[in-house]
Amino acid sequence: RLMPELPKFDDEDLKSYGDEEEELALSPPAALMSILATQELLLENILECVPVGEFAVIQPLSDEFCLVLGYLLTWKLTLAFFKAASSQLRVLYSQYLRRTKSLNKLLYHLFRLMPENPVFCGPTPEVPNKDTKTFFTEELRLDVK
Repeated sequence: RLMPELPKFDDEDLKSYGDEEEELALSPPAALMSILATQELLLENILECVPVGEFAVIQPLSDEFCLVLGYLLTWKLTLAFFKAASSQLRVLYSQYLRRTKSLNKLLYHLFRLMPENPVFCGPTPEVPNKDTKTFFTEELRLDVK
């Protein structure tokens, strides 16, 4: 709930960023970016021997699973922060992510984590002669119980 409120503070200081001639960049919240940088290093260690095009198998509830989940949730917070920012701030934040190559690393990690065939094994009625359901063909319910 807090992330959409944070860009307001950078909006107030936005006027001071227009004076320099070099390409400008503004970091999203430093605490968030610090955690993201640490998680990027940990994921590199986990996925270092998995080339893009192949996928890593992460066992549920393992240490690796918790690290990957934390990394993806950190990106979810970062994207919520971006969504709440004005277009001028988004440009500055995106320049920062470009310089740190964080977005490139995210895509690189996603393409190694994404399963080849994301079979959906949720509560669906058994229907004979029907195509296999995947996460791309079914609507997901994300209700917390």
